[in-house]
Amino acid sequence: MDEPSLQEILSDQIVRLVMRADKVDERALKALLEEASTNIREARTAPQDDADRSPSLPPSSRRYRLGVGIMLMNRNGAIFVGRRMDRSGEAWQMPQGGIEEGESPKHAALRELREELGTSQVEIVTSTDSWLQYDLPDEVVKRRGHESWHGQTQKWFLMRFIGEDSDIDVAAEHPEFSEWKWVSAEELVRLIVPFKRPLYVAVLKEFDTHLRGNSR
Repeated sequence: MDEPSLQEILSDQIVRLVMRADKVDERALKALLEEASTNIREARTAPQDDADRSPSLPPSSRRYRLGVGIMLMNRNGAIFVGRRMDRSGEAWQMPQGGIEEGESPKHAALRELREELGTSQVEIVTSTDSWLQYDLPDEVVKRRGHESWHGQTQKWFLMRFIGEDSDIDVAAEHPEFSEWKWVSAEELVRLIVPFKRPLYVAVLKEFDTHLRGNSR
């Protein structure tokens, strides 16, 4: 079905009634509709940034959760890590989470920060060129039950924290961490659970130039 023209929209009886009731100027409305129409056409034809779309995953016998990860650095180039509430011992990790249906990776990453850290005081610096994947150990998959996924495929974002430490509240909307701290890249690799270590090393390698540029 062809989309209605602007003239057809403006001639519609209901539209005319609403315009009269709200005292809408026809020329101003027409200009707004023309601008919106142009923006929609450009959005349809413009190439998407990879951070705004999810990957097409090949068929696999193992099931992977599609998600995002966030490396949040402060003004000194130190990296945020949180201690997981649902793990005992030194269970530290960077913020991460799943991508909801219809959500872009970039929006998912910003949402996860709001939910887990209670802040939006960030700037996106860059993201990984590719999607990175890790597998859960078999014993973890079995413990989670037959409905569990076997690992995650993630787009990682490097973000700069532009707020104050007091802006971070891990007792936020969806608490994941019992405590948090800023660490060096070396300490980050040491703290993470072994099965995620190769992933973290890959993320650090991709973001190395930016991290070194922000360290003092």
